[in-house]
Amino acid sequence: MDKVAGLREILALDPKNSFARYGIAMELATRGEINAAMSEFDTLLADDPDYTAGYFMSAQTLAGAGRKQEAIGRLKAGIACAARSGNSHALNEMQTMLGEMEMRE
Repeated sequence: MDKVAGLREILALDPKNSFARYGIAMELATRGEINAAMSEFDTLLADDPDYTAGYFMSAQTLAGAGRKQEAIGRLKAGIACAARSGNSHALNEMQTMLGEMEMRE
């Protein structure tokens, strides 16, 4: 079974399942379906604003698609989330990526 289809079955039973939503977004991003992936990331973060990995991976997806300013905005939101939740590893990763992106401006 297709990964996305399987994860969508989980969402049909539990529409707020953050792990399944994140998995769909990641799979779509891997396939190069950027707009669809971003739609899933946006829904994930609207439903679960403390899902720190969603900020980082959506920022990476945006950066890879050449959408630098959107990626920077997503990183800043993710940094705030990571600081709020005490996730120092994610905080450091996102601060590093943000610094690298801002240096290239």
